[in-house]
Amino acid sequence: MLAHSIVLLLLLIIHVNGSDSETLIEFKDSLINGDNLTTWTDSSTPCNNNRPNWEGLLCTNGNIWGIKLEGKGLEGSIDPTILARLPSLVSISFKNNSLEGSLPDFRKLDGMREIFLSNNKFYGEIKANAFNGLNRLTKLYLANNQLMGHIPLSLTTLPKLKELLLENNHFDGQIPNFDQGKLTLANFANNHFHGRIPEGLRDSPATRFSGNGELCGTPLTECQRAAGTSTSTIIVIAVVVAIAVAAVIFAVIILSRHHHHHHQQLGPAAGVLNQGSTVLAASANLSMQEKGGVSAHNGKKVDLSMQLTFLRDDVETFDLADLLKASAEILGSGMFGSSYKTTLDGGKLVVVKRFKQMNNARKEEFCKHMARLGSLRHPNLITLVAFYYRKEEKLLVSDYIDNISLAFHLHGKQSNEIRSPNWPTRLKIVKGVVRGLQNLYNKLPSLIVPHGHLKSSNVLLNKNYEPLLTDYGLVPLTNPELARDLMMAYKSPEYKQIGRISKRTDIWCLGILILEIMTGKIPTLYQGKGNDTDLADFINSVADQEFSIDMFDKEMTGFDKSNEGEMMKLLKIGLSCCETDTNKRMEIKQVVERIEEVKEKDSVEEDFYSTYSSETDKGSSIGHSGDFTN
Repeated sequence: MLAHSIVLLLLLIIHVNGSDSETLIEFKDSLINGDNLTTWTDSSTPCNNNRPNWEGLLCTNGNIWGIKLEGKGLEGSIDPTILARLPSLVSISFKNNSLEGSLPDFRKLDGMREIFLSNNKFYGEIKANAFNGLNRLTKLYLANNQLMGHIPLSLTTLPKLKELLLENNHFDGQIPNFDQGKLTLANFANNHFHGRIPEGLRDSPATRFSGNGELCGTPLTECQRAAGTSTSTIIVIAVVVAIAVAAVIFAVIILSRHHHHHHQQLGPAAGVLNQGSTVLAASANLSMQEKGGVSAHNGKKVDLSMQLTFLRDDVETFDLADLLKASAEILGSGMFGSSYKTTLDGGKLVVVKRFKQMNNARKEEFCKHMARLGSLRHPNLITLVAFYYRKEEKLLVSDYIDNISLAFHLHGKQSNEIRSPNWPTRLKIVKGVVRGLQNLYNKLPSLIVPHGHLKSSNVLLNKNYEPLLTDYGLVPLTNPELARDLMMAYKSPEYKQIGRISKRTDIWCLGILILEIMTGKIPTLYQGKGNDTDLADFINSVADQEFSIDMFDKEMTGFDKSNEGEMMKLLKIGLSCCETDTNKRMEIKQVVERIEEVKEKDSVEEDFYSTYSSETDKGSSIGHSGDFTN
């Protein structure tokens, strides 16, 4: 009888372990890159008594009570229905990954005690009943995501909740009372909360409420009383405010005159550079209908409490007020808006781009899309740092690149500081561009055109003349009418013929760019005039020429007869990318393979980069694309 019982127990253990293995492998397969979990295979059991055989598991007596997969680069979404089949699971931690989607419905995991999801890409509002039944939950970490809306009421009634981290999201409304006892650790910083801080949270440090411009009460400043204020007090306050506003306006006028006089002394070369702290604020036109926390600017109210949404955790954060008071230089005014080189306190340089025609997505969709773009990391892509959302206009903040656009290098006025790139440098630029474009195809598979506006003014060059693509992935956000009128993807032959763009439209734009790089010619459309016929003429002007060394840009050096074959090879790749029939046009993988095969050949000419970079290091400060913007 005893032997029979032991056999049954062993069979039960084997069944449970086998069931857990199948469940975990199913969960791994539900992730986009679950293959990163290399130890999660059916060749071994997940747990060996108290010791896990698979990485990231926490085991007791052969049972899985926790999953801890932090910083594994995991992508995709969490499926709670799979995890619910692990009967002993009480703790999950997926911090510091790239998981996305709306917050999973954890109500099926009613035994859960700890949920750690900070530093991911979850977005959207959380349902009011999202935490119903999770009566054992003690810790919930949701910091550094893109979550928005009110704190769900079901969270406030959990009897055992002790730790709640919600900082660096987009939550709004009032912070509610937590009925069932005092939170021992809570953080609500850098959201959009307003109103009085609940009494049960007033012993927390002020830093845990910072970045919410409309919160008040202990430990922050006292709330202003809405009633009981005497008429005389109101009059005094009104007079003081009026005097303060008048003083600000007077100061702005004096500063503006000072700057105007200063620029006259600098001469016409100074242009509109160094206009100081009012440039960005004046252009952004951030008129206010919000609820307080404002500062007067040129007769309009600017909300200094509104938060930038940061997309990277490796940069020092700043807020909208820092941008408005920072020194700003106009880099260029293009078809979509203006760009500014902005110097923050401490000397940090960023580029702020202002977009007005970007209302094709609701706020939630916009934030979700920005989170995707902000997650991209590649040596040939400009990385977004932060963004600011208003219905009327948006601000996108990115790193400043201390050089100028490819367009300026190809078509700008040449000087000792600005010289036309030679053949090896142009080949290097093309290879970098196509690598960056391939990364966009791989990381943004849901977009028909992952770039959408690829042209030479949207290719920046760093000090090593590595290209960095900018203004990518904006088609889904841009007003359709403006996109059709201005964006390169909508100048493609397929859009002209059938009124639709395709997965190979960006390849056509790449072909145009390669022809421009090799010939030095520029389509009139790039300068804000012309139409798709100009682009067709541009392509035909190259294709109809006899293939010889005379086709190439006369300003390009670093080649002779020994390089001609490879240069011709690259030119023909560009022409094949411009194939009118999309079925005959190459896919991105083929383009990359063919371009990577192109070699410099044996050149005895002076290396362009070694001389060019040493000269420009002496003091070029032109910045981004200048006249060739957007």
